[in-house]
Amino acid sequence: VQLQASGGGLVQAGGSLTLSCAASGRAFSASAAGWFRQASGKEREFVAVIYRDGWTPSFADSVKGRFTMSRDDAKNAAYLHMNYLKPEDTATYYCAAKLYGSSSDPKSWDYWGQGTQVTVSS
Repeated sequence: VQLQASGGGLVQAGGSLTLSCAASGRAFSASAAGWFRQASGKEREFVAVIYRDGWTPSFADSVKGRFTMSRDDAKNAAYLHMNYLKPEDTATYYCAAKLYGSSSDPKSWDYWGQGTQVTVSS
């Protein structure tokens, strides 16, 4: 599975952005799809995961109620819809895929995209 994240940019606090993750490979539809982020000087952290197309996603507490996630396996894609952005959401965002099960530990994920930068100004 190859992944490519896009859609990052500069946005004011309170604004919205939608990140896209384009996947190649048939294994994507059988994989959990996730989003992680890494702020400068910090470790990579879990943001959201969705196991299958149409299933309810799960979120980190820090983004719950502000972010939503979806996937469209017909398009081999996943999306992270970010609303009410805060300066602390500033980070490089990565999409990832995991073949078996799921975990919030980024070390256990199998495939990674290259990351897209999100900067939220106050």
